[in-house]
Parts: sequence; C-alpha cells; structure tokens
Amino acid sequence: MGKILNPILFSDYFNIDLNNFESCGAFNPTLNVDTRLFIDPLLIERSSINLISDRASRRMTEYFEDIITLLKASSSIGDLSWREADRRMNFREVPGTCLGYGAASIRGSAFGNSLRSRLLITAKKIVELGVEDPRLFILLPLLEYDVGPDRISDMVTRIIFPELAEYTFDIANNFDVPMEEYKFDGNTYSMPSNPTGPDRIPVILIPKDVLSKLPVASDWSEVADAACRNAEIRQRVNRYIGNIWQSKYRKDKEKLKQNVLSSRESVESLLSAIQIDRGKPYNFGSDPESILVWRFLLKTVAKDFPFQIKQEGEYNLDLVAAIVGKINEQFTFLIEDRGLAKLLWRDRHDPHHERVSQMIYFAVADSYCKANDLDITPEADTGTGAVDFKFSHGYDSRVLVEIKLSTNQNIVDGYEKQLSAYAKSERTMRATYIVIDVGRMGTKDQKILKIRDGNRASGKPTSDIIFVDGSVKPSASKRK
Repeated sequence: MGKILNPILFSDYFNIDLNNFESCGAFNPTLNVDTRLFIDPLLIERSSINLISDRASRRMTEYFEDIITLLKASSSIGDLSWREADRRMNFREVPGTCLGYGAASIRGSAFGNSLRSRLLITAKKIVELGVEDPRLFILLPLLEYDVGPDRISDMVTRIIFPELAEYTFDIANNFDVPMEEYKFDGNTYSMPSNPTGPDRIPVILIPKDVLSKLPVASDWSEVADAACRNAEIRQRVNRYIGNIWQSKYRKDKEKLKQNVLSSRESVESLLSAIQIDRGKPYNFGSDPESILVWRFLLKTVAKDFPFQIKQEGEYNLDLVAAIVGKINEQFTFLIEDRGLAKLLWRDRHDPHHERVSQMIYFAVADSYCKANDLDITPEADTGTGAVDFKFSHGYDSRVLVEIKLSTNQNIVDGYEKQLSAYAKSERTMRATYIVIDVGRMGTKDQKILKIRDGNRASGKPTSDIIFVDGSVKPSASKRK
C-alpha cells in the first residue's frame, strides 16, 4: 500500500512558472506520485527532440540488435552467448521518471531471474523463426503475462538513460534548477534531486511527445481494435494467428502465443498489427483519459469553489467524522451541481476507470483537509485500482472513505468488507461508502442498503452510504 502525501509538481517545487515550463515540451512530473503514462518505444524515433529521435533511437535499436545477435549465436541455454544476452536483459530499476502504475510510488520494478529467462526463451524462438527486427521486444507484453507497459517503459528508460539525463540537464539548466551529481553505469550525470523520498534519487525529465497512455499494445483486445481498422492486417492476423477478437482468458492468450511462435509470418503479422495507428503521444491538452485532471483540481478547486468548514472544539473522532461528512457533501455538490461529473466520463456513453473518480475525490478532499489540519491518505492497491481514503488526526480519530462506481460488479462485496474492517476498529474509526451512479446500477444499491439496514437492526456497526448522481447534466441554456 502506497501513500500519497502532499503531492507536488516539479515546477512548483523548483519555483518555475507553470506556463513557461509547459512550453519547454517536457512532462511536468508529480514528484512523489507516479503518473499513469509510459515511454512508448515506437515514439522514440518520432520525437521532435533530435537528441531523442537520433541518438536515443539508435542506441535503443543497437541495444536490441546486439541481444538478437547473441541469441542467434547461442546454441544452448546457459552458454557464453546466452549469459551475455541475459546480462543485457537485466534491467535494474531506474527510479526518477515518476511514471507508471506505482500510484503513490516513484520506483519501478526490476526484471527478476525467472522473468528474464522466460523473455529470452521467447525471444530466442522468434529469432529462430528468422525474425531479426529489434522491435520484436515490444511484443513481450502480449506474449508474457507479467510484462506490462510499466516494465517496457522502464526497460527503455534504462537503455536510453544517457540521452534522458542530458535532456534533463538541458531543461533544468535552462530554468536554473539546482543539480547534483549521480552515477549511472560508471558515468556521472548532473541532474535535479527529488526532495520527496527517503532516498537520494534524481528527477528524470521526459519529453511529452514520447509518452503514451500505453507504450505498446499491452493486451490482445488492443491489437484486435487496431487490426479492425485495416482489412489487410486483419486478414493476415486471422490467417497466421487466429481469432484474437475472442481472446478473453489466460488459456486463450497462451494459445495465441503458441500460434504467434509457430511461424515467421505470424510474428511479422503481429508486429504489423501493433504498429497501426501508433505514433501519437498522449494528448496533454484534452487529457482524454483524465490522467492529469486531479493535479489541476488540487490547485484550483478550493479557489474556484470556496467552502468553509467551521471547527468547533478539540479534535476527536466525532469532530473528524463531521468534517469529513462536510467534505463528502461538497464532493457530491461539485459532481452533481457544478459540472465535475463530466470528468468521470471518457465520452457520453463510456465512463472512465474507477481510479479517475478516486483521484478526483482526493483532489477535492485534499484541498479542504489542508484548511482543517487533517491528514488524508489514499492507500492504493495497484493490483485492483481500489483506493481507501483515510482521514486522520492522530491514531484515535480516523475516518475511512471508499469510492466506487456503479459499474463495479464488486461494490456489494466491497461494502461488506468495509463493514468487517469497521467492526474491528469501531472505537477509533468511522467509515463512509460512496457509490457514484454512472449507469448499470441494477439492484446493487438495494442490496447495499439491505445489508446496512440489517446491521442497524441487529445493533452492529454500520458505515454511512452516499449515492452520488454521476450523470452529466445539460447546461442551463439547454434545460427546459
């Protein structure tokens, strides 16, 4: 469980005008929170920064070409060539980009021995089919179940670190940001230091035009969506790989992997499919996935929607619960009556992932917590995306708030689990369960209320329940 405490932008900490920094083309990281963006290896060669599109691109290509050469020369697992290929696939973590799935972490994940072995075996099979395209390594998220976009992004970061360090130095130097020396693979680089963690680590700045929501197709559904837009590719995929459109379960994906590794044509058709429609970095202006909107709300919500909470008496559990209750009322008001509901939706019919609503709640609540001397701690389980918000003033005054969307199939079970946790700590904790209705509610609300009423009738601890209307209301001019 990671904890987001006092998130701060790079530009804010180093006193850089936000508009000036945005114009430089570098991503403005939140120093103590990972942002769910990733370095896309297919965008490296298309970057507007020559240092990246030229030197970094060549370095990455040559790096993978060397591994392919070693795999071709290897006659058995564990021989000299294999061991050297394994050494080159040992991508130790490079903390500092503030990107990835870490939520409240800024550290990546290293490639362990078992994972490296599986990756090399898969790559060796592809090379033996006659495929020597260095881009074969971007197929790995599809062919290995535990290689996600964060690992691919971390892998690229490590390979092109010298260019990223030079880019960081140029940007930081332009804004007179103080720097310190860091050693990496025997070389020394001057970079800004991240002040937010217990360890001494640098800040690695990344050009926005190489960042994507996902760096490569990370699951078969994305390949299917891309292939649908190109009849020739779709035909090739169907011929050589099979019906990837129906792949839903791990056993299906394992079968597809075996199909891909059956022929050179299969691998090449997959490489063609994942490159369709690539070449577009994340749109930072429109923020279509609402990845960044919570950072904006942190800076504006208290100013745009002033809300005073009167504190009366000494802090105790009842007072903290009352303050959090007011914050929940304000969150509901902002969603239902002040237009924040539109941030919950990707388009009119497709709500964002639940984590977007959770981060919006955090941005709203954090603004008001600061005015009331309360600590708010989102505890993020990155495996499920669930975020429990703990408000506290000392150990004996804690209030737990959970945010769920009505589309979540597990919201009834989630309420029961919260009740169980609440029952164990009733004397030091209060709890509230917020369900935002974005459709597909069915009878879930009735089931939750039935559980609550049953607990009340039997005298058991009962969490508060708040239902929030997350639909986007028509503007006043369009209302009749």
